[in-house]
Amino acid sequence: MNDDTPELPNTTRRRALMLGAVGAAAVVSIPPALASTAASISTCEIPVPDSGRAGSYIAADGTVVPAGTRGAFAPPGRPFKGEEVKTALAGGQLPGTNYEQSRAYTNYIRRLQSGTSGFTCFASLQMPRG
Repeated sequence: MNDDTPELPNTTRRRALMLGAVGAAAVVSIPPALASTAASISTCEIPVPDSGRAGSYIAADGTVVPAGTRGAFAPPGRPFKGEEVKTALAGGQLPGTNYEQSRAYTNYIRRLQSGTSGFTCFASLQMPRG
């Protein structure tokens, strides 16, 4: 037999242990990343409307209209937290609003586009969680 034969099982075992250690480190690092994402979702904010259109009203379909437009809603007094929006998008209601206001504001949020204040927060709400 070859001199390498006795070392083969030890080498294989060592490699398996090293791979297991690497795999365990990867598993341990995933939950903190998810926790960080969850924390950022609950603390991120979505202004309605964005600061570039502050003072404008929100129509029932979520479009931004001039202040005082009949049937439109004045902006809320503060930005909504990501967790509040997540709840509203799942069928709940935004805090401090009635049904119609909440629906108009969530329609506005659904229309957010890249580059608009609050878009990154809204996009993170759409990401599936593992």
